Amino acid sequence: MTAASRSAPRRLRASTIALAGGGVAIAATGAWLLRTFDPNAPGNPFPACMFYSATGWHCPACGLTRCLHALVHGDLPRAFSMNPLLFVLLGLAPLFVAWHVGWRPPWLHRAARVAADWRPWVALVLAYWLARNLPWWPFVLLAPAA
Repeated sequence: MTAASRSAPRRLRASTIALAGGGVAIAATGAWLLRTFDPNAPGNPFPACMFYSATGWHCPACGLTRCLHALVHGDLPRAFSMNPLLFVLLGLAPLFVAWHVGWRPPWLHRAARVAADWRPWVALVLAYWLARNLPWWPFVLLAPAA
């Protein structure tokens, strides 16, 4: 075993830790911005949805900033009303992280196989995109609340 091959896992581990640290720093900065500034207020520093501005239709991410703003303020019903899909996916995030770090209970194997395939995600986002722009009840509940 050469010295280079022995040090390779350390570099991978160091890069993983650095990436995780960078992610935590970005998330903390975003949380601070969302706690400090209200995306519902005029003159806020957050950009408006360009797709909605151009077409008048809600994209899958419409309401994302307002959803996260409500979450950092602890307003769960308001967060759900802004972007239900993001709200549900954020609830599943701990399972994805736990799977990634090695917690793999047998009951989660089938869901992990489905989650690892890109096709269900594309189908989910496209169906959500279409459904949140339909003008009938219950689909209007998927559009960001005013």
